[in-house]
Amino acid sequence: MILDRDFNSIVDGVLDIVRNWEKRLLDLPVDVITEKRNSQDRTIKQLVGHLIDSASNNHQRMVRLQYNAELIFPDYTQHNDLWIALQHYQDMNWSDLVNLWKFYNLHIVHIIRNIDKSKLDNKWTDFEGNTVTLGNMIDGYLSHLQLHTKEIEEIINS
Repeated sequence: MILDRDFNSIVDGVLDIVRNWEKRLLDLPVDVITEKRNSQDRTIKQLVGHLIDSASNNHQRMVRLQYNAELIFPDYTQHNDLWIALQHYQDMNWSDLVNLWKFYNLHIVHIIRNIDKSKLDNKWTDFEGNTVTLGNMIDGYLSHLQLHTKEIEEIINS
């Protein structure tokens, strides 16, 4: 069930995270972003890379589901670590990585603000056969971002 058809709280939440985290991420010492790890053995650089992967996959879903009533997307969820490894986020320039994360999320906000609301019930099927509507996917975007920024916070404070 979609609680916020205008998605104002989602947009505001994503923008708040980008505003609050951009400088904070950029100011982190190299050893903190490259050596400290979470329980999944990911560094902060790798977590930011994962958030870029999330934005890029959700970008495709948000756009394609506005002109297709139902789609089956390849799922990357079970291959998160492979995506992180293949893109060598650990070796990427930190400023470039943070800026890519920032601007991808600003673009996601732009898409959400302009979403065709008549398409919110269009759905995609994940690799397990579960269906997710466009509206529910948008509703869940912020919580995923919050989950991983909380993990980053825990790494910083460890």
